Amino acid sequence: MTPIAMTPTQAGEFRAAGTDLSERRRSGVSAGPLIDISATSDTIGMHWGTEGNLRIGAFTTIAAIAGDARVAAAYPGIAASAQGLATPQIRHLATLGGNLAQRSRCWYYRNPHFACLKKGGSDCPARPGNHLYHVIFDLGPCVAPHPSTMAAALLAYEAKVITDRRSGLTIGDLLGDGSNGAADNALQPGEMIKSIELPSPLQGERALYKRAISRTYAEWPLVEICARAVVKNGTFQFIRLTAGGIAPVPLRLVAVEAALQGKKASASVIADAALQATSGAQPLPMTGYKLDLTKGVVQDLLERLAE
Repeated sequence: MTPIAMTPTQAGEFRAAGTDLSERRRSGVSAGPLIDISATSDTIGMHWGTEGNLRIGAFTTIAAIAGDARVAAAYPGIAASAQGLATPQIRHLATLGGNLAQRSRCWYYRNPHFACLKKGGSDCPARPGNHLYHVIFDLGPCVAPHPSTMAAALLAYEAKVITDRRSGLTIGDLLGDGSNGAADNALQPGEMIKSIELPSPLQGERALYKRAISRTYAEWPLVEICARAVVKNGTFQFIRLTAGGIAPVPLRLVAVEAALQGKKASASVIADAALQATSGAQPLPMTGYKLDLTKGVVQDLLERLAE
């Protein structure tokens, strides 16, 4: 959905598939020289370890991840998230690294006539302005949600990111905690994502992904949830929920996890736990509707996981 690294170098901005970069250049938000980059043997494809762990090259397309049967069996939340992302045309071009490193979708950022924080401005015009699709967890000066669907899914799987300079980065290390309103990620100038590493899946785990959108197809999510669980003898032995669309970075829904861990996978327990999905939320004047959306999507996924 963008170049592998969105942090410009002094020489120019990286371009891989360029699905996001091309749009920003057409609108005048991005300008200047480009550095075209291409895949190598260690930056594309799925590479399975002897213990069932997986390394995915950053140049691997979203469509390749979505359509890989082995990924769907081992990491169903990753495959389902990839399948729900954008349109088939974009999925066939967009790369995993680009999806992680794409820029904000906020309409103020995308408008060349506004100087928001992410373009060197002094404030966030969305905060006092039109923030209908923005955050309910107000973690920093910028109130635009992070746009990466794959980041939320990878957070659920505790994935690690490898760049050409660093290894072992968590999704939190890569994207920050939301407190820096001037950046969409913590990549250094000229740094490129090379691959993503996933640990071996848990025995007996199941996973689902769901997004709530404002139209039936090809829309950015208002709320998206990736849920993993191991349910044994009717009890949640393991639970992990992550959310996108509700904060400046993808979030772990730790209050829901705590309410379910070791508990019976009953309708009443799930309903009570889903109420915790917005624990600590501070919705903006126009985003309060996302509270019920978040709780509803979480409850639906948990009920389906418990079946």
